[in-house]
Amino acid sequence: MMGLRKKRTTPEEFATALSEKLPGKLKSVVLYGSAVAGDFVPGTSTYNLLVVVERLGLNELDGMSGAVAEWMKDGNDAPMLFTPEELADTADAFPIELADIRQSRRVVYGADPLSEMVFHHDAMRLQLERELKGKLLALRGHYIGCGTNSEALCELMTDSLSTFLVLFRAGLRLYQSEIPVIKMEALVALAGHIPLEMEPFREVSTLKIDHRRLKLEEARELFGRYLEAIEMIVKAIDQKICQSGDSPHV
Repeated sequence: MMGLRKKRTTPEEFATALSEKLPGKLKSVVLYGSAVAGDFVPGTSTYNLLVVVERLGLNELDGMSGAVAEWMKDGNDAPMLFTPEELADTADAFPIELADIRQSRRVVYGADPLSEMVFHHDAMRLQLERELKGKLLALRGHYIGCGTNSEALCELMTDSLSTFLVLFRAGLRLYQSEIPVIKMEALVALAGHIPLEMEPFREVSTLKIDHRRLKLEEARELFGRYLEAIEMIVKAIDQKICQSGDSPHV
């Protein structure tokens, strides 16, 4: 008789385990990402957590290592770990990530560490420009390494989709203040400001949800349209960034 499948640890259970391992030192545990935004895909998406601890020396890291290892066995990434001071100083280094977390978050333990965080416009523009161009370069490079393998090419598209949609949602902040939390809805909103092709992103999203694989020629054809659509958006956002006086809405 087959054994029962182990129940996945919930964010609340993980936070409780951490609080027991770090008595008096755990300040906050914040759930963010697709589990809060509404585009969580069971079996594909994972839980994302931001954890704030009074200090993060060797004793604290050793103390939480067992709970984190169990958390990662469920397929989740390791949580982002900050001290309160480090988190306060991180807004200018990672404004895109932290602005997204602040927009779609649920505090599962302790105080809300993001409610008073302020993001500077220049930092947002600088990171957006760097990330967009860097991810586009990486996408082209990865294609060269897998362009003759249908399965690898499909994985390249589905694995990169979320990253590009997050960056495009950040780009939407250059145009409007109301930002949809669901990434595909943000892309639709961006289409109201710049010319872009939605269909390649919809097809890659369907590919990701259905776990479907394509024949090589089908995968190459879709990748060509996907790459062209990304290039079009990156160019438009880059032009917008270069216009003086445009401040992101954060």
